[in-house]
Amino acid sequence: MNNYNNRFFKIIKITLIFIILGILYAVFISITGLSIPCIFYEKTNLYCPGCGISRMFIKLCQLDFYGAFRSNSCIFIIFPLLICYGLFKAFKYVKSGKYPQTKIESIFIWSIVVILVLFGILRNIPYFSYLAPL
Repeated sequence: MNNYNNRFFKIIKITLIFIILGILYAVFISITGLSIPCIFYEKTNLYCPGCGISRMFIKLCQLDFYGAFRSNSCIFIIFPLLICYGLFKAFKYVKSGKYPQTKIESIFIWSIVVILVLFGILRNIPYFSYLAPL
């Protein structure tokens, strides 16, 4: 039982660290107006699949779901799936101490990668300019 507790508290600790860092980053942005720039956009003048994620999370914290969706619609839709997948992997790790990836999980991850690449391409085509971040 001790191994379960150790693994469970390890997951909790890592999750809390990410949440605290995210909150500190959001507070920093709201106070200073400065955020981490997208290097891909700066070098190519094209939007990457991740452009607008910081704004999306800040809008979510403000409960502005439309603004969050408009900041990065793909991540907005995929994020709940990734949370569920992360919870599944965490429970699997706590239960067994292992986290080997199954074939269906590989297909899921590669599907997400393909969706993000397609989103990154589409949001830079003028016809799909509504996919660009606000």
